Amino acid sequence: MRRSEFLRAVDDEFGGRATALTHDLILGALGTTALEALEAGVPPRDIWLALCDEADVPAERRYGVGRLEPRRR
Repeated sequence: MRRSEFLRAVDDEFGGRATALTHDLILGALGTTALEALEAGVPPRDIWLALCDEADVPAERRYGVGRLEPRRR
């Protein structure tokens, strides 16, 4: 997951709450906010999964999000 995919996934999942969640919510698994974790170089996929855990996002909405096109095989 790229940073742009992470940001798109957060916006798609959380809409108007996306900015507040990435700036203010301390992610228990990381001990920091999503934005701080991005700036520290934590992989966006790890941040996305930590955010999903904190916000109780169902498993079916956690994987493959944020992409403009599905991955080709």
